[in-house]
Amino acid sequence: MIVLKAAQEKVLAALQSVGGIVERRHTLPILANVLMRKRGPELELITSDLEIQIRTTAQLDGDEGDYAITVGAKKLGDILKSLPADQIVSLTANQNKLTLQGGKSRFTLQTLPAEDFPLVQEAADFGPAFSVPQKTLKMLIGQVHFAMAVHDIRYYLNGILFVAEGNSLTLVATDGHRLALAQATLDVDMPKQEVILPRKTVLELQRLLKDDAKGKEGEEQMIEMRFAGNQAKFSFGGLEFVTKLVEGKFPDYNRVIPKNHKNHITLGRATLLASLQRAAILTSEKFKGVRMNFAPGVLGIASSNAEQEEAKEELEIDYGGDSFEIGFNVGYLMDVLANMSQDMVTVSLQDANSSALITNPEFEGFKYVVMPMRI
Repeated sequence: MIVLKAAQEKVLAALQSVGGIVERRHTLPILANVLMRKRGPELELITSDLEIQIRTTAQLDGDEGDYAITVGAKKLGDILKSLPADQIVSLTANQNKLTLQGGKSRFTLQTLPAEDFPLVQEAADFGPAFSVPQKTLKMLIGQVHFAMAVHDIRYYLNGILFVAEGNSLTLVATDGHRLALAQATLDVDMPKQEVILPRKTVLELQRLLKDDAKGKEGEEQMIEMRFAGNQAKFSFGGLEFVTKLVEGKFPDYNRVIPKNHKNHITLGRATLLASLQRAAILTSEKFKGVRMNFAPGVLGIASSNAEQEEAKEELEIDYGGDSFEIGFNVGYLMDVLANMSQDMVTVSLQDANSSALITNPEFEGFKYVVMPMRI
C-alpha cells in the first residue's frame, strides 16, 4: 500500500511540525516513532512524549483506504532532509516495514504497530476556548521565557504561568532571582483561569508559532487555547497540541513587582546592552556581578574578576535622581535587553538594596524585576 506520495518539502514540513518533541532515547522505544494514520487521502501524524502530544493532518495522496503504522520520526526526518526539496517521494507499506523512495534512492525502515502507540487521554473538563493572534502569543512568550527556572526543585518555577482573566492574558516566569511579566488584551471576556505550562511545552510552542502567520484571505492566523485542571490544549495552523500542566502554586507575582520606585532612567536599549556585554567579559565564571553607579547625568558600569582585571564603562544619561551604587548579575540584565525589540528601556530604582524594575516605554504590558546582588 502506498501510504503517501508527495513533494519532499510538503512531507518534511508535516513531519517537522510534530517532530520537535520526539527524543532519540526513551524508556518506551515506540515514543521515538511518529504514528501515521491514513484515512482516504488524508494522513494524520501524531507524536508524544507522554507529557505532550502533537497532531496534524496533511493531504499527502497515496492509495485510498485506511491504514495505521508507527516509524522512527528522527530517521525519517533525516532521510527526507537529505533528498532534494522538489523531489516526489513515496512511502510504501509492506508487511512490517516501510519503504521510502525518492528518485533512485530507496530506504527500508522498521516499524512498530500503531495500536501500541500511547495516545494521551484528553481531559473532559476543558474551560471556555479563547483565541489570540499567533504573533501575539509568540511575542509574549519571547518576552518572558528566559526567566523560567531550569531543573529547579521548586518544580512550579520550571515553566510559565498563564493567567486569562477578564479581557487580558498574562504570562509570568520567574526563577526566584528575577521575574518577567508580559500582558496582552483579549477580544473576549474570560472567567479567571490560571495554569502553569511546563518548560518543554513553552519552548515547543515558541518554535511552532509564527510571527507572520496569515490565512488564505490575508487575515491574522489565530491560536485557540483551552485549559483544564491538568491539561492545556492549543489549536493553530492545522496543529492540535495537548500538554500536561505543572501542578503547584505559583508565587504571587503582584507582590514582587515594585510599585513606588522614585528614581527612573530611560536610555537606549542597544547602548546599554553593548556596555554590559563588554563589562561581562571580565566577570568571573561563577560570579557574574557588575556594579552600576548611578549619578546625575552619568551611569558607570564596572566589573572585575579574581585575576584583578577590571572593566569600566560610562554612559551619559538623562537622570537627576539619587546617587548610589548597586550590583546585579550581568546575565539577568543582558537576557532581558536581548529579548526586547524596542529602542528604549526604563530602569526604576529605589536604593542599593531594593530590586530594580525594568519596563518598556513602548509596551506597557511588560515588566521585569531583578534582585540586586552584593558585590
